[in-house]
Amino acid sequence: MEPLNLTAEDISKGIERLADAIRAKNPNQPLALVGIRSRGDEVAERVLNRLSTDDRELSFGVLDISLYRDDFEHLHENPALQESDISFTVEGAHIILVDDVLFTGRTIRAALDALSDYGRPAKVELAVLIDRGHREMPIQPDYVGISLDTCRHDHVLVSLEGTDGLDQIRVVQKETP
Repeated sequence: MEPLNLTAEDISKGIERLADAIRAKNPNQPLALVGIRSRGDEVAERVLNRLSTDDRELSFGVLDISLYRDDFEHLHENPALQESDISFTVEGAHIILVDDVLFTGRTIRAALDALSDYGRPAKVELAVLIDRGHREMPIQPDYVGISLDTCRHDHVLVSLEGTDGLDQIRVVQKETP
């Protein structure tokens, strides 16, 4: 089967959908976008740039969830830990947690655990560039840029300019025997 490819234009439209939906649901309210490393932080930054034209207070943070994952022992012997950077007060804030792909929900569960170490937000919503389905946990996004119909064993490969040097999404379908 041919892999499905999405372009930089598709990604830009997905980012714009996220910003428009966030703007419509939260007119002029202060918001804090927190991107999950790696790539969720770049998506969050792009959404933040689109929202920055609004007359609202915006905060930005980055969350590394490496030590909160439930599959930590299967990742690597020595996983690369990156720094979280949340310089605003989480306590009482309206947080929009941002990731590139929502699949099983386990990454988001880990992110919620990590975020709780910073305080208790008033509200947490979830924005994802891509929702590909196949949840294993009861986690659903509040905002979706692109919905993809995938098979469980397909690979969704996201490349973003700031992290990978180009904007591209490839869905590589696993061939069934």
